[in-house]
Amino acid sequence: MAKTTDNLTRRQLLKGAAAAGLAQTLPAGAGKRASTLQDGRIALENRKQGTVEWQLQYTEFDDPITMASYPLVRSLRSSTIEGYVSHTSLLPGETLAFKVSANPATNFVIDIYRMGYYGGTGGRHMARLGSFKASSQPVPMMTIERLRECRWETSATFTIPLDWPSGVYLGKLTRDEPFGNQSYVIFAVKEHRKSDLLYQVSDLTWQSYNKWPGRDSLYDDGTTEVWYTGPNVRVSFDRPYAKYCQIIDAPLSAGSGEFLLWEHPMVYWLEKEGYDVTYCSNLDLELDVGMLASSKVFLSVAHDEYWSRKMYEEAIKARDNGLSFAFFSGNSVKGQLNFFDSSVDGKPCRAFSRGPVFDDEERLMGLTSYGPGYGDWIVKNAGHWVYAGTGLRDGDKIPAIIGWEYHGPPYANFKGLEVLAESPMHQAEMKNGHAAIIYPGPKGNWVFNAGTIWWPEGLSQPPGHIPAGHNPSMRTFGVNPQVQKITSNILNRMTRDSVR
Repeated sequence: MAKTTDNLTRRQLLKGAAAAGLAQTLPAGAGKRASTLQDGRIALENRKQGTVEWQLQYTEFDDPITMASYPLVRSLRSSTIEGYVSHTSLLPGETLAFKVSANPATNFVIDIYRMGYYGGTGGRHMARLGSFKASSQPVPMMTIERLRECRWETSATFTIPLDWPSGVYLGKLTRDEPFGNQSYVIFAVKEHRKSDLLYQVSDLTWQSYNKWPGRDSLYDDGTTEVWYTGPNVRVSFDRPYAKYCQIIDAPLSAGSGEFLLWEHPMVYWLEKEGYDVTYCSNLDLELDVGMLASSKVFLSVAHDEYWSRKMYEEAIKARDNGLSFAFFSGNSVKGQLNFFDSSVDGKPCRAFSRGPVFDDEERLMGLTSYGPGYGDWIVKNAGHWVYAGTGLRDGDKIPAIIGWEYHGPPYANFKGLEVLAESPMHQAEMKNGHAAIIYPGPKGNWVFNAGTIWWPEGLSQPPGHIPAGHNPSMRTFGVNPQVQKITSNILNRMTRDSVR
């Protein structure tokens, strides 16, 4: 096991922070909870030295013209260096396996970074592993329902140190040579501890859109149809993430799924503000549901389209038991999944196929999920506590924050449900307008639904972040202090009112 680059104990860190007077610094926008937030584990973690070198610098993607099996595919695969890991999430003390392929063969190193704020750098270097040898590992043949499961040899293993905090972690793979090409692997470290917020990464959706090695996402059936949405297709976590294939070209995110595209801005902002947040995979709602009992607020962020029926029912039970839900997301809880054990090593839920769409998503979210569209957030019920301190009035707008997929009516018939925004949509595929709502749960908890994938765009713009857009004429406008204030109002009220 490699050593971490930071050997400070928590006690030493606290002592040093006090000596430097850091405990007196309050995060902007935290309101009445500022002093509490700034003393928490996440705030202390983010006082450590960060770096912008978590970003990729050198990338190369395969020329689709040379790929006889995929003559019509864009350059999405990075076969000079690519990999995947054995777990979507794991606890400190558990061991992660890295499966890496390199063509041509080479030595490579792995730099592991925890993503957060870290003084505005966006990440902290946690460990360097290697160098290790890697050669070209085979693309697996398709099996049932076009499934590709890699059976790659393990290139390296790493046991998560017991003092590593929960978070989203990137492993940067670098060919150990001058100007060596790079790509990512991604995983979450979780903790079984009490926390205010539980942030679920939307990795089931990332994997659903993953086309690796060429045309092999949940939306590919082997024909020339661009977006197939029928049955009889499976995908697996036992393969690398190709470059993201939809609405944006982001080569420097290769291997990170959709995290850097849509979710990193929220992680960056939450950790800047010092919120007590732990992290998990989508799969933890299926395999480790006890985590739902450990937090006050569950966060669904950005593009959170695919859930299983069990995940959904566990979320309903958790809401009824007092867990608040904040859907800072769009097109969420739309498609049901069927899980399958890995044929490689028997791990549960490593592969999945598409089932029927949810027809009752509003029973949790209060709203219905829709496809592409673009628009403004138009304020309704401006006197609601969600808008406190924003200066917004009915009919005011937060421009360009709704897209590219969103939520809207019909509304659930919940007592106390209030509509916070109603907006027409430009170029809306389903011809339905956007809406945002909030409703009270049965035990002092709340459910909020912003109804847009792009909500995190209004919170922050970390280093290297590409502003979201649907096409060159439909772009977000970036950081918005009203979005920040609405978010802090919601999270502070949810954590304050919690009986957990």
